[in-house]
Parts: sequence; C-alpha cells; structure tokens
Amino acid sequence: MRFTAYERTLQGTGASRRLRNAAKVPGIVYGAGTPKMIELDHNALFFALKKEAFHSSILEMELGGQVEKVLLRDFQMHAWKPIVMHIDFQRVDETTKLRKKVPLHFEGEENSPAVKTDKCLIGHVANEIEIECLASQLPEFVTIDLSGLVKGQSLHASDLKLPAGLKVVKHGTLNPVIVSVTVPRVEEEAAAAAAPVVAAPEKGKAKKKDEKQNKK
Repeated sequence: MRFTAYERTLQGTGASRRLRNAAKVPGIVYGAGTPKMIELDHNALFFALKKEAFHSSILEMELGGQVEKVLLRDFQMHAWKPIVMHIDFQRVDETTKLRKKVPLHFEGEENSPAVKTDKCLIGHVANEIEIECLASQLPEFVTIDLSGLVKGQSLHASDLKLPAGLKVVKHGTLNPVIVSVTVPRVEEEAAAAAAPVVAAPEKGKAKKKDEKQNKK
C-alpha cells in the first residue's frame, strides 16, 4: 500500500492542535537515518487504518518526491472521538529484522474430523500472533490450515506451521492456545443422561439386612 506524507517543520502542542484543526495528523518516521516529523491527511489515514494490510505489511510512503518503505509502529486515537491524534512509522529495508503481530486467517475447519464427524465446535482463541522475520518476508497475514483437527484437540502457538523465514516470538515459557476444539453442550448432556444410574438401597431394607447380620 502507498500513502503520501508531508514534511512538518513546526512542533509542539500548539502546532499539533492547529494541524488537527486543519484535518491533518502529526506523525514521525524514524529508523535507518534521521527521524523526520511528518503530517498526513486525516481522512485518508483514518480509512487506511481500517484496512488489515495497513497494520501488518510493508508500506510505501511518498515523502518529498521520494518513496520510502515503512512499517506502522503506533498510532493514538482521541479518547471518544473518531480522530487520529498521532502516528509513528519505522523505515525498513531488505535486511531489517523485526518483530510484528500479524493476523491469522483460518481455513479448512469445516472439513476437519472434529467438525465433520464429531460435530465439535472450533474456537479461535487468538486472531493474531507475534512473529520475527526479515522485513522483506513480512506477510500481510498467516493462513492456518485446520482441516486436521480432531475431537478434544488444542492448537498451541508452537504447533503452527509457518512459512519459511517466519518464527513465532515466545515470551518466556508461554505457549498460548490458538485454537480449541470442544464438544457441544447438548452432546455432553446426552452422554450424561445415557450413563447407567445405580439405585441406592431403600433405608428400610438396608436396616433389616443389617439386623439379620448382627443376629448371626
């Protein structure tokens, strides 16, 4: 995706307020050189932020007649108004190694034994995952094939099969669940109802039996 930015010379709270009143968004681009203060058209940026690719892929920023490859790093919204207050970008090149959260797209679950045979429910516990890779390998999203899921299975971060060059970022020993397979509640209740019930002996009969044993 490509967007246009303009160099900003004035800084400070007052300058930023005047920019926002003029439907502009103050921002900064840093990394691989001198940081530059920039400004962007608010409406164009607001609608770009609604697109998944704007958050997770390498972007082309046109600034001063030159095109630079950048990555969205952060943005701030107004507390209650639909207004973008500030935005940060990082310059990247082919050799930049980075960590970034990317969306997960799931496919094939309707053909899995868990759904097709056992009528289980598939829960998407996480919809994104943090990966480490070169900037040139950063995907817009990662597709996860769920066609092999079976009843009672859970898919953890370490179980994901990622494209070459991509690595899941582990935070300590955490290995979060990404997808869970559960049996429908109706099936559980039916299984419980079908279980054999052992009747308790009547109090009177149990008492008489005990008395006979005591006499012997």
